Amino acid sequence: MSKEILKLSCRDLQAKIAKGEVKSGDAVSAVFGRIEKYDGQIGAFLSAFKQDALKRAEEIDEKIAKGQSVGALAGVPIAVKDNMCTTFGATSCASKILENFHSPYNATVIEKLLAADAVIIGKTNLDEFAMGSSTENSGLKKTVNPWDKDRVPGGSSGGSAAAVAAQMCFASLGSDTGGSIRQPASFCGVAGLKPTYGRVSRYGLVAYGSSLDQIGPLTKDTADCALLLNVIAGHDEKDSTSVDEKTAPLCDFLSGVGKEVKNLKIAVVPQLFDGADSEIVAGVKSAIEIYKKLGAEIVEIEMPHFEYAIAAYYLIATAEASSNLARYDGVHYGHRTKNAGDYIEVYAKSRAEVLGTEVKRRIMLGTYVLSSGYYDAYYLKALKVRNLIRSDFTAAFGKADCIMMPTSPTTAFKIGEKTADPLQMYLSDVYTIAVNLAGVPAISIPCGFDNKNLPIGLQIISPAFGEEKLLRIAGMFESQTDFHKKKPEL
Repeated sequence: MSKEILKLSCRDLQAKIAKGEVKSGDAVSAVFGRIEKYDGQIGAFLSAFKQDALKRAEEIDEKIAKGQSVGALAGVPIAVKDNMCTTFGATSCASKILENFHSPYNATVIEKLLAADAVIIGKTNLDEFAMGSSTENSGLKKTVNPWDKDRVPGGSSGGSAAAVAAQMCFASLGSDTGGSIRQPASFCGVAGLKPTYGRVSRYGLVAYGSSLDQIGPLTKDTADCALLLNVIAGHDEKDSTSVDEKTAPLCDFLSGVGKEVKNLKIAVVPQLFDGADSEIVAGVKSAIEIYKKLGAEIVEIEMPHFEYAIAAYYLIATAEASSNLARYDGVHYGHRTKNAGDYIEVYAKSRAEVLGTEVKRRIMLGTYVLSSGYYDAYYLKALKVRNLIRSDFTAAFGKADCIMMPTSPTTAFKIGEKTADPLQMYLSDVYTIAVNLAGVPAISIPCGFDNKNLPIGLQIISPAFGEEKLLRIAGMFESQTDFHKKKPEL
């Protein structure tokens, strides 16, 4: 029974639970069976809430038995990245400085999941403070890729992606600052959606780069991404960057998935394929051919400022990180050193003792670019480049409905392969970073496998607040293929 339950999508599971055909308690027991059997190998979860989840599932099953109405995710087991505040369990950001921090409030997305009757089963591993592309920078544990345990799951939402791929939850939430949902989705062979900046509230998300961060779902397929987006999207008065619904009207994102987009125009940037492995290029081009067979028109375009995205991103993101992480000082939050005299020593030693190498690197870089002597030369120039990149996207969307390109230049790389060379690690986000700089939505879906049986991701990018059409376009591909149905053998 549990094996059959685990094969279901979120929407099918919710429908069966709502009809009383499946018990939420059985679904929760099924995923915890997987967690107990396999998470010792995978390392996707930092914390799990089995007893609380079973109790909540029982309450939902009772509501259904009494004929009461239930939410869009009624009884569905869902995991959340451990940089989203919850009143249950620690909110650690996979950092020793916050290892024992317990939030006094829930993030808005957590409140929305609970209001939709979802069952939150645990919190997943990540690169410390979401700073990384492999989840190797976690200060608390190691996560591996379910397709090959010698390889990384991607990052920073590696735990969330691995949990979905290994069927240890039916969906998860991640955060995306420069590709941190899409790149692990690509490496783990799942669907990962980065919504438009402002579409989903960031209230309660521990900030890395405030002008770049966005919460989004990782799921088994595009339709489940749409279902989760229905639940978490919308204006939030607690978040000043949350866009009001007059500017960005909400719709039923799920209703359009499965419907063909007529007269679809797809933009491709030929020179961008030069930086990817040959098998990645072949997989993405094969995916585009499927769209051509469905009647899509392919338009070749140029994005002249795309090559500057990584440089601009690592100036802007680290500058914002330097400011956001200043609060972790040994006084206001988290770990406090036992070996200090004055306040300066408390601040310096508390951070030095527990923050990881990558977090320290980014704080130092951000502090440098914001310093009075270098602000204009670096940070201000990066903001100007960001505007040029945004203009490139605007021009592209004047010619096409979406842009297609690889999600990552490689499939999942081996653990330790890039840790000694931060620049090589940063280049793994070459295709995803510009999307965050422009604030537009994008999704990664599986489009094939390389000769090592590792998933390849297709990235589809659409205009701001164009998620409805974006999800329909992604759904067109899934209707013609079964890559999203393949699961790793554990």
